[in-house]
Amino acid sequence: MEETSNSINSRRRTLRETLGLGRMSLPDGLTERLEHMSALDRITQGLAKAVRRVLPAGHPLRDALHGVPTGHPLHPPLATVSLGCWTATAVLDVIDADPRATRAVLATGLVSALPTAAAGITDWSVLHREQQRVGFVHSVVNVAALSLYTGSLWLRVTGRPKAGRALGFLGLAAAGVGGFLGGHLAYRMTAGPSHAEPLTHLVPLGWHDLCRLWDLPDGRPVTRRLGYIQLFVLRHGAQVKVLADRCSHLAGPLHQGRLVLENDEACVVCPWHGSVFRIEDGAVVHGPATSPQPAFEVNVRGDGVVQVRPRQA
Repeated sequence: MEETSNSINSRRRTLRETLGLGRMSLPDGLTERLEHMSALDRITQGLAKAVRRVLPAGHPLRDALHGVPTGHPLHPPLATVSLGCWTATAVLDVIDADPRATRAVLATGLVSALPTAAAGITDWSVLHREQQRVGFVHSVVNVAALSLYTGSLWLRVTGRPKAGRALGFLGLAAAGVGGFLGGHLAYRMTAGPSHAEPLTHLVPLGWHDLCRLWDLPDGRPVTRRLGYIQLFVLRHGAQVKVLADRCSHLAGPLHQGRLVLENDEACVVCPWHGSVFRIEDGAVVHGPATSPQPAFEVNVRGDGVVQVRPRQA
């Protein structure tokens, strides 16, 4: 008699459990619980609003902390400096190096942690709710690491190097946990990488028919699809401007955003987190986005068909 599909599936589950497959690892289980810990929302939402009040959208300092001038998020490279200094402190302690050199490296890590935290909390204030929960715990752990390293430096300066080393190693352990959560936030939860669709492998070279000119409303952005990609399309008279529709910050729909003028240039404001892009070429005018929006060249044929192709660098 043939086995039923239920019994086969049951045996497969038993085999997978025996081999340890399909089960969540301990770190993944912890981070998933953090992502769904809604009890943190009362704290995170209030803190995020406070940060946005202090640094409102379009504020030059906010744009600088996001990394808009450089085109890349500012927090990750700053964090590398702090973690590098603290790791070097542990190495110097292990090899029993010159205490003055160790203190100098440790102090450099502490000083660099201040702008690192400022950039991090600015980025964190405009993330999705699940990302903010993990980011909040990440910041709490890093504050603990910062406190331990501050105590370590104080003990070293006041002539208690052994106790200072012990606190330093504890600080490195806390910083490691914070780094793990930061990596989860950046790579698993994609808080930081560009969310705009990559055009190089999704759109072939050459012109592509998009739609007819008279099918587009005048002065109001709409979305149109080109293969796998959603496009932001804005017609003004006989001219058409086209960008990738998914915001590079966290994939907000730009066609639902507001049209504004920045320095007499037409721009679109993302409806989710307020990133501002220049419609002409997709350049970032204000953060939190740091990556430009992919832009398209447009050709309107004599029969009214709108053609597009990725803008060449």
